[in-house]
Formats: sequence, C-alpha cells, structure tokens
Amino acid sequence: MGIDVPKSATVESTYKARDVESAVDIYFYRPTGYQLARLFAALRFTPSMVSLLGAAIGITAGHLYYYRDLRLNILGMALHVVTNMLDNADGQLARLTHRGSLIGAITDGFADYLVFLSIYIHLSLRYIVGGGSEAVWLLALAAALSHAMQSMVIDYFRNAYLQFVCGKTSADANSSETVRAAYEQMSWREFGKKIGLHSYWNYARRQEMLAPMLLRLRVATARGAPASFREEYRELCRPLVKFCNALATNPRMLLLFAVLLLGHPVWYFVLEVTVLNVLLLYVLHRHRAAFRQLVAKLN
Repeated sequence: MGIDVPKSATVESTYKARDVESAVDIYFYRPTGYQLARLFAALRFTPSMVSLLGAAIGITAGHLYYYRDLRLNILGMALHVVTNMLDNADGQLARLTHRGSLIGAITDGFADYLVFLSIYIHLSLRYIVGGGSEAVWLLALAAALSHAMQSMVIDYFRNAYLQFVCGKTSADANSSETVRAAYEQMSWREFGKKIGLHSYWNYARRQEMLAPMLLRLRVATARGAPASFREEYRELCRPLVKFCNALATNPRMLLLFAVLLLGHPVWYFVLEVTVLNVLLLYVLHRHRAAFRQLVAKLN
C-alpha cells in the first residue's frame, strides 16, 4: 500500500514558491516532478530514496560525457534531464507527504554533489585522454569549488526569500546553531547521519560567513518584524531572484550541453570560474546592499 497523498494536492502545492521558480521549472520540471512524486508515493519511496536514484542516474550521465561520441553524449544529456526531474521530484514528494527532514535535505545535497563530481572527473579524463595537459585537474578543482560556492550562496538567499516573503521554512534552511544542536544530539551509533550533520553544520556556517548581513537580519527579526517588512523585503529582493536562478541547475545544464555539442566540454570549467563567478559577486553585492538597508530600517 502506498503513502497517502492529500486529494486536494496540486502541482502548485509542491512549488517552493512561484516567485522563486524559473519558467523551465514551472512548465516542465514541476509538472513532471509532480507526477513522479505521486508515483513514488504509491511505491512507498522516501524522498531520500528518490534523491539517491537520481544520483545513480546522474553519475551514469557523467560517465557518458567521457566519450568523444556525440550519440553517447546526447544519451548522457537525456539521463541528466531525468536526474534533474528526480531532483525536483524528491522535494515535491517531501512536500506532498509532509516528510521533509534535515537528513533528507542533506541527502539531496550530497546526491547533487555526487552527480557533478562524476561530470567534472569524466570531463577532465576526456580532455587528458584526448592529449590535453593534466593541469586540467587544477581548472576542474577551481570550477568545482566555484560551483559549490555559487550553490551555497543562492540556496541561502532563496531560502531567506521563502522565509521572509512567503512564510515558508524548508528543511535545508536551518541556522548553523540549529544544525549544531541536532549534530550534538545525534548518537555516533548513527554514524552516517552524524557525519552528514557535521558536514551540513560546516556548510551552514560558511553560508553565514559569506552573507553576514543576512545573518544580522535574521537575528533582528527573530522576535518578529513590522507589518511592512515583508513587502519591503520583496520589493528589494524580488528583482534579484532571476540572478540567483541564473546560477542554479537549469542554466548550468544548458551551458554544459552547449559545450558538449560544440565538442569542447572543458570550456564549461572556464565558464564556471569566469562568467558564473562574476555573476556570483554581483549577486552578493546586490543582496548585501539590500540586507543593509533592511537592517537599518529595523534598527
């Protein structure tokens, strides 16, 4: 017998919030993810099981990018799209069945990193086997670190938008202190979960270090905020959502597909450390100014 899904559930009820959804998400990934989520609920899959299934398919996609065969590369792209569908479906399943958890959010993030680790390794090996310099590993490492930083920042800002504007708090929007408390309470007998919580604790601390003004804003509103705060936050930060979305998975995949079709996949690393990092700096600068203005108003 499957997991019960409320009869009133709709695809819109599985959005994080329409404000932060891109057009590709609204018209493709959310509808397909919703149908997959209902299927997985009937099969009694947990969100973490869906995340790990997506990771397995994504790792396979990364391997197919290794070959200098466009047909295999296109198959890898198709599997990569399926991976992203499952990455949407795990969160939608959690929201449909009210089974979101911090451990589930950690598993989802870990699965995403495994997929891109496979991609980065296989693209580097492809370049070396094709006669390129082994120095590409340094470029790949710089790109991977850039990717991690970009994802960390936009997750932090989008979760803040969901909290302050939409009144939603997701399982992966915890403060470092909350995660630390969960880590300290977790027994070492659950070794995997304990290590996962420690990793996420460090992740949350780095987010707070990268955007200290947002941390100050959260502290300032911990005991409530003026009625006007929500609209002020939305007015300042809604125009910045599109820049955060430009650093998210969908545009990143399109860049990767483009360089694969052109036969120069290592260009993806170059774009990561140049164009996407410049965009990251812009996003940080604009949000810092917005948060400073909001903190000043609260004070």
